[in-house]
Amino acid sequence: MSDITTESSQIPLSVNADLTISVDGGTAEVSSTGDRLFVTFQSILPAINALRGLPSEPDSTDTVAAVLSRTDLTTEVRIHDRTVAVIGSQANPGALSETLSADPIEVRLGGILGALTREISDTVGRVRQLFK
Repeated sequence: MSDITTESSQIPLSVNADLTISVDGGTAEVSSTGDRLFVTFQSILPAINALRGLPSEPDSTDTVAAVLSRTDLTTEVRIHDRTVAVIGSQANPGALSETLSADPIEVRLGGILGALTREISDTVGRVRQLFK
């Protein structure tokens, strides 16, 4: 009888998704490229509301990161088409993530600043339309 061992630490998955989810009254588009999931919010407020609805225990974030890493998946959270956070197998948390106590989530300052800039620009545009 042969002893066949399998690598149980890695179970790669491929995900194909194209859907819209509702989170606390806001919506997010979910799409994928096989090993990368994109959760895209059209503005900051629905993203913040969704974040508030997540479990706040550090172990829950670690569990999600571990499952994504074990399945060789990565999730990007995007606002205004800017990546603001990455979790999973290809996340690279750095000093900002550590400072914010967000590890194992990779927080992207450039994405956050880009999303904020876009949000302000959109708001200014809407206000201008009111006065035309």
